[in-house]
Amino acid sequence: MIYIHVPFCRSFCTYCDFYSELACAGKSIDQMKAYAAELRKEIALRQDEYEKTKAVSTVYLGGGTPSVLPLDVLKDIVAALPQGSGREEFTIEVNPDDIVQKGQDYVRELLDMGISRVSMGVQTLSDPLLKWMNRRHDASAALEAFTILRQAGVRNISLDLIFGIGHLSDETLLATLSQFVKLSPEHISAYQLSIEEGSALAQMLSRGQYSPAPDEQCERQYSLICSELASAGYEHYEISNWAKPGHRAVHNAAYWTRQAYLGLGPGAHSFDGVQRSSNSLQLQGWTRTFEPLGEDEIKEEKIMLGLRTSDGISPQLCDPSALNKLLSEGLLETLPSGRVRIPEKHFFVSDNIIADLF
Repeated sequence: MIYIHVPFCRSFCTYCDFYSELACAGKSIDQMKAYAAELRKEIALRQDEYEKTKAVSTVYLGGGTPSVLPLDVLKDIVAALPQGSGREEFTIEVNPDDIVQKGQDYVRELLDMGISRVSMGVQTLSDPLLKWMNRRHDASAALEAFTILRQAGVRNISLDLIFGIGHLSDETLLATLSQFVKLSPEHISAYQLSIEEGSALAQMLSRGQYSPAPDEQCERQYSLICSELASAGYEHYEISNWAKPGHRAVHNAAYWTRQAYLGLGPGAHSFDGVQRSSNSLQLQGWTRTFEPLGEDEIKEEKIMLGLRTSDGISPQLCDPSALNKLLSEGLLETLPSGRVRIPEKHFFVSDNIIADLF
């Protein structure tokens, strides 16, 4: 199970605080090649760690925007991966604009590399909102990109959606959801807008240029997403994720069950089952820091991550009195397997429920 961070974007989204460098003509090509060379070194140096992660055979190219990489640079990275990587699932994140510009031949090259799943950051099909987010694409480009992916042969597509924006109306959200359902992707991820320190949005807030959505609006819009996607036959298997039957994200689901994974590239995180590590934020010569986990931290992680999912957790992880209280209040429910989970109608307040278990 491998995650690769690709730290390049052609523009920075209003809400984003992930590590990324601006990719523009000229100098950025040399930077990308230097980054790829450093990444290949890291892959070679960490072969022993990869062996610990082979229980789940997935690769995830995230970012940043992996689709800005020149094809030859991307091929060099993929060729350096351990043999057999990504047999179960090989995902790449793409921007719609890149897919439209590069076309079906580019997508077929991705498939020939072994990539089997594409996650596309659409976020909304409202052009004014896309402009406010500083996204490079418009609604028509997102729809065209989806068609290109399908016609090129991609059979596992995930679309991203954002809700809980101060000036996002329910009607606009429903219009995007309706279009998503018509497209019929295998997977949809929906995230509530958060204000991250260091993002352009945080600066806008401090200057009085943005008013956050109230909790009531966020909860209502989340409920709309749950209802619309349930009606369309999607399984709500994790707080922010919906899938058609048989199309849960294998890679992401492994995070929630605390499988070991190898994170490569600047800013990437890794987990070997006992300790976490993270890479520093620089294009060359990145270093690692380590964070050993104690028994209490491991237990808390199992509860927090497991209760994000529809599969829930073993009740033995929980304090019996706290567990029984939440069960009696209907904030937790028992599955036929004996595991306990948060009912979907309470997913929106899951953080509060989880906190009551500690």
